[in-house]
Amino acid sequence: MRVSYQWLRKYVDLEGVTPRQLAEALTRGGIEVDIVEARNEGLSHVVVGLVETVDPHPNADKLRVCRVDTGGEEKLGIVCGAANVAAGQKVPVALHGATLPGGIKIKKSKLRGVASQGMICSAKELGMPEKLLPKAQQEGILVLPEAAEVGQPTEEVLGLNDYVLELDLTPNRSDCLSMTGVAYEVAAVLDRTVTLPETLDVPQGDEIQVELVLEAEEDCGLYGAQVLDGIRIGTSPQWLQNRLLAAGIRPINNVVDVTNYVMLEWGQPLHAFDYDKLSGDEIVVRKANAGETITTLDGVTRACDDETLLITDGERPIAIAGVMGGEDSEVGAHTTRILLESAWFSPTSVRRTARKLGLRSEASNRFEKGVDPAGIRLALKRAVELLMELADARPVSPTTVEQLAAIEDVTITLRHQRLNGMLGVKIDESTVCDIFRRLDFPVKVEGEVYQVEVPSRRPDISIEVDLIEEVARLFGYDRIPKTLPWGQQSPGALTPEQRLRRVIRQTLRHAGLSEVINYSLTSKSRLEELNHPAADARPIRLHMPMSDERKWLRTTLIPQLLETAEYNIHRGEERVALFELSRVFITDEKKLKKLPEERWMVSALVTGEKIPSHWVGPSEPWDFFAAKGLIESLLKRIGVDGVDYQAEQLTGYHPGRTAKIRLDGEEVGLIGQLHPLVAEKHDLSDTIVFELELGPLVEAAQKSTVRFTPLPKYPATTRDLALVVDKRIAAGDLTDAIRETGGEILESVQLFDVFTGEQIGEGNKSVAYSLRYRSADKTLTDKEVNEVHDGIVRHLETRFGAALRS
Repeated sequence: MRVSYQWLRKYVDLEGVTPRQLAEALTRGGIEVDIVEARNEGLSHVVVGLVETVDPHPNADKLRVCRVDTGGEEKLGIVCGAANVAAGQKVPVALHGATLPGGIKIKKSKLRGVASQGMICSAKELGMPEKLLPKAQQEGILVLPEAAEVGQPTEEVLGLNDYVLELDLTPNRSDCLSMTGVAYEVAAVLDRTVTLPETLDVPQGDEIQVELVLEAEEDCGLYGAQVLDGIRIGTSPQWLQNRLLAAGIRPINNVVDVTNYVMLEWGQPLHAFDYDKLSGDEIVVRKANAGETITTLDGVTRACDDETLLITDGERPIAIAGVMGGEDSEVGAHTTRILLESAWFSPTSVRRTARKLGLRSEASNRFEKGVDPAGIRLALKRAVELLMELADARPVSPTTVEQLAAIEDVTITLRHQRLNGMLGVKIDESTVCDIFRRLDFPVKVEGEVYQVEVPSRRPDISIEVDLIEEVARLFGYDRIPKTLPWGQQSPGALTPEQRLRRVIRQTLRHAGLSEVINYSLTSKSRLEELNHPAADARPIRLHMPMSDERKWLRTTLIPQLLETAEYNIHRGEERVALFELSRVFITDEKKLKKLPEERWMVSALVTGEKIPSHWVGPSEPWDFFAAKGLIESLLKRIGVDGVDYQAEQLTGYHPGRTAKIRLDGEEVGLIGQLHPLVAEKHDLSDTIVFELELGPLVEAAQKSTVRFTPLPKYPATTRDLALVVDKRIAAGDLTDAIRETGGEILESVQLFDVFTGEQIGEGNKSVAYSLRYRSADKTLTDKEVNEVHDGIVRHLETRFGAALRS
C-alpha cells in the first residue's frame, strides 16, 4: 500500500511529525514501512509558465522559440523542440539554476545561435512515472491545467511536494489498504484524532428502479447500486490525478478515477457499468454455469466454471465479481448513464477465481483479504457525491441495497491477568483503557475483565490474544523487558531414531550412493507396477491433487526411485546408485476416517556399473549380491543381527532373484532385481532395489550391545567343505545348521562356491564353504578340529541328505 503523506494529513493531524518520523512510529507499532519516497527528489526551481508566443527557429526546422511568462519582471526566451508546444499553454519551466531528477542542472545557453533562458519540461524530465500517465502526456512537454497560477512552483500543482510511505502489510491487516484505515492506525500510534471526510446526503432519484437478486448468498451477502444520468466523461481534476499517481494508479477518466479514488480512500472497490448497455433494470449475482464465457475489460474471452461468481443483467454476464468487469458494459467516451456498484464478495470466492484466471488487481487484492461491510453504503454515497461534483452526474434511482444479514460489531472478553501474564509486564487498567480509546474500540471494565467492542473495519481481531497483541504494540514492544525463559530446561539431543537415520545416511553415502528427496505424492499406476512390503495397504487419494501424476500418497519409496533413475539415465548418467530415507503412508481403511500411519523407510536402487573399467581390470556391474552386501554392511553398522532372507516371487521382480528380508522371523523389507521387462520399459539395464522398514530396526538396534573382543592370540585352522544337496535347499539353511553344530570353536562360515551341472546330477547343486576354527584359550590340534568338522558333516547328511563332493 502506497500512502501519500499530504493526503493522509486530510484525515489526521500530522503537525510536528515528519514523514520519516511517521514511518518509524508505524514500524514500531507493527506496520512496517519499507520505503519513504520523496516525490520531488532532485527537483528545484521549476515553476508554472505561460507560453505567450511560439515562433519558428531561424536556424533549425524542428526547434521553436517561445516567449514565456514565469511571473518574473521579464519574459523569458526559451528554445523548445517539442512538437506539441503552443501559445496559451501553461507549462512547467525549469529556470536558470534549476535541478532536475538525475542531477541535471539547467543554465542559460544558446541553441543554434538563439539564447535559451530555461527549459520547458516533459513529465519524464520532472521524474513523473511515465507508465502511469495518459499517452498524450507521455509525448512532448507536459501541459498543466489552466487553473495553475503563473510563477507557482510546479511541484505544488502536480502534488510532487509530497512523500509516499510504502507499507509492507501482513495479509491480516486489510484495514490498512485504505487511507481512512491507515488514518485510524496513525491516530492510534500518535494518539491523535481521526477526521473522516464529510459525506453529504445525496439526492435519490425515482425515474429508474433497480432490482437486486442475490442468488449466491454465501458469496455475496451485501450489494448496493445506484443509477446516475447526465454523465460527462472527461479528464479528472489535477488534485485527483495527483493522489492516484502517488498511489501508483493511472488516471483514465473522471468516472473511473472516482471509483479508484474511493477505493483508496475507504478500501471499498467500486465498479461502474454503462447503464445503456445493460438489458434491463435487474442485477443478478449468481454462480456461473459450467462453460459459460465472458469477455473481460482486457479483451480476453474467459471460460468460467461453476465456482465463478458473476454479476449479470438478468440475461448475460457483465462482470466477474470482485475481479474484473465485462467489455460489453464498459464505460466509454460516449457514456451518459452509469450503474454504480458497491458490494461485499466472499474473500474465498474472489481469491479462487483470481487465481484460476490469473487476474490480480487492486480491487481483487482488497476483496481477497476482506472489505468492511459497514463501509459499502458509505463508499457508494461518497462516489456519487464526487461524480455529481466532477462529472455532472444526476441520481435517477434510489440507492438500492440488498443485505442478507445484519452487520454486527464483535465484542471480545479480555482478562487483565491473562494480558499481563502473556506480556510479562504489569500494565495498569488505565493504560489498557487508554490504548483501546486510541484504537477507537469502545470498552467496558467489569472487575478484572474488559469487554471490548471491535468495529467491523478490523476483521483481523476475533479472539482474546488479538487484543493482547494490540495492547502490546501500542504500549511499545521496546517497553516490554527482556527476561530469560522460566521453567525446567534440558539440553537438546537427537532421539535414538534420529541418530539411527543419521548413521544410515552416512553409511549409504560412504558406499557411493546419492541421496534423493522425492515427492510424497505419486500416481496409482506407479504404485501398482511393483509389489512391495505394503502391497496390501490401501493407497490414499487426494481430493484436490496438483496433477494426475501427483494424486496418491505413496505406500513405498521404490517406484519414485525408479522414476528418478530413469530421469538420470535419459540424461546420460550410465551409473546410477540412489537411496531415499523418508516416510510412506499406510492405512487399512477403505474410507479414511483417521490419519494414516506414517512409517519411516529406507530404499535404494542401483543399476549400471558398480566399478567402471580401468587399466587394472574390467568393469564390475551391480548385481543382487552386491546390493545384498550393502544391506549387510548397513545392518552391521547399526548393530543389528538376526536377519535372514527368504526367496519370494513378487510382481515386477525377477522370479529367481528376489527375497523378503526378515528380522527374527518378522518381515521388515525386500531385496530384488527388477523383472527384465520392467527394466526395459524404463530404459534400464539390470537394476536391483531394496527397501527396509526403520521401526523394527530401531528397536533391534536399541536392544543390541556393542562388545569389544581382544585380538586372537592363537592361530586358526581352516577346512573347506564341498557338499552335494538338493537344489531346492537354501544355502542359508545349510549355513545355520553348520553354525548350530560347530560349537564355540567354529569362528566363521563363508560360502564361496555354488555349482550346478551334469557332473552333479539333475536336481542337485554343489555348495562349498570355508570354515574357520579357533580357540581363545589354546592352539587347536588336528584331532580336535576333525572331531567337530566330522560332526558337522554327519549332521548335514542326516538333516539334508547332503553328500561330500568327491
